[in-house]
Amino acid sequence: MTPKRWFWPLLGFSAILVLILWLISALTWLYVQVAFTAPFLANLLVLIFIGLLGGLLYTFFRYLYLLERKGKPATATPQAPLDKTEAAAENLKALRQQLSQIEDEVARQALLAQARELAEDFYRQELRIVVFGTGSAGKTSLVNALMGEMVGEVAPTMGTTAVGQTYRFWLPNTEREILITDTPGILEAGVAGTYREQLARQLAAEADLLLFVLDDDLRQSEYTPLVNLVEMGKRSLLVLNKIDLRSEADQLALLRHLRQRVKGLIPPQDVVGIAARPQPIRLDTGEWLEPEPHIWPLIRRLSAILREEGDDLVADNILLQSQRLGEQARKIIDQQRRRQADKVVERYQWISAGVVCVTPIPGVDLLAAAAVNAQMVMEIGKVYGCDLNRDRARELALSLGKTLASLGIVKGAMNLVGTALQLSMGGLVVGKAVQGITAAYLTRIAGKSFMEYFRHNQDWGDGGISEVVQQQFELNRRDEFIRSFVQQAIARLPSQLGTMMPEAMKTPLSHEEELP
Repeated sequence: MTPKRWFWPLLGFSAILVLILWLISALTWLYVQVAFTAPFLANLLVLIFIGLLGGLLYTFFRYLYLLERKGKPATATPQAPLDKTEAAAENLKALRQQLSQIEDEVARQALLAQARELAEDFYRQELRIVVFGTGSAGKTSLVNALMGEMVGEVAPTMGTTAVGQTYRFWLPNTEREILITDTPGILEAGVAGTYREQLARQLAAEADLLLFVLDDDLRQSEYTPLVNLVEMGKRSLLVLNKIDLRSEADQLALLRHLRQRVKGLIPPQDVVGIAARPQPIRLDTGEWLEPEPHIWPLIRRLSAILREEGDDLVADNILLQSQRLGEQARKIIDQQRRRQADKVVERYQWISAGVVCVTPIPGVDLLAAAAVNAQMVMEIGKVYGCDLNRDRARELALSLGKTLASLGIVKGAMNLVGTALQLSMGGLVVGKAVQGITAAYLTRIAGKSFMEYFRHNQDWGDGGISEVVQQQFELNRRDEFIRSFVQQAIARLPSQLGTMMPEAMKTPLSHEEELP
């Protein structure tokens, strides 16, 4: 709070103190006069006094609180959604508002199309199940068994499913329609196999429920993508296929081992064994019998999950997908704001240089104050959606100017600029030229520091303002950068610097030489 803003609170406190002392004196006299004749009235006067005193103190401290908050951006506390479905709907609404801030038409329309698709999925309330695993684990056989018909080609070799195929079906005793997608296998060889695996991972990331299919123990190459998907937030079942190839004892032993292996990732009840396409059995007559698929353990578990978690599964996935889209949008908006803020910083750095060249600063420490412009702080804040009043902007500018001086960055910047000018001008250096270009350089350091401050919701971070400023100084002190900066200053300020440099230095920079 500035000294000017402290004046009225101090005056108010003094007035309240005088009033309290007067009231105490008056009440004491009145109490003595009344207490003997009317004790009740005397006690009532004491209570009134205490209430009046409390009201005055509350009003004063409430005023101080509101005064301290003045100039700071108001942050509304969002109400927590009642359930995941409501949270998903709120997230979709917030996502649309976020996407409206993107200025790039192509990027905005692409993300809006994905957001609309998410909204359609949410309101249709279909459950998307994705079958994921290696090419030979029997994923297509599992889909065929669930569908009750041959919907995909089945072969013992990898690579049978080249693209994701989606089918619709219903589970017994459930009301929700299910979309099940058979994905290409992972861990396939060759460029085509790598491409199919990328497609499979993308489809898995969009699933409401994931069926991770194995036909043996969980290898490390399978465990890693499973962990990644579960940590992403994917509700997953681990399905051990081809259990008909093992004895009952071996089946139970392998299922126990798998449940232990994925402990903490997948609940034990979500690790099930099936035989989606059992091996034919040769009868005594010499004929071959095709056994029915043994998938009831999976169907029972799926039905239970749909009854207990159906709405939450869809909502969880919508939340996850909208958060991923929101993160993409945030990166685009951040880049967009950075470009806008860079233009603000560049404009003010040359303004600072011009002003200091015309009116040199008598002291080194004063140069930092001249370089940090409160108006620049306000404009950078506006780019990042923070409306500051002028008092708050001055406070921030003054604080950063003091930090520049206390860290020795002002003197360091003058040395860097002076050395670069000597190299550029053959030893002919004038003090106001050094000051002017140093002012531009310090304005750049300050502007870049404020960009980080506003990017992180008006927070300097754990290291405080000093660490941010020091980091920006280190990023902008490379010899190549300083030389380019000095050259650009000479080209940008020919009228102010023109009388103190050789003719060869007055040639404007080419487009390729300009600072990024």
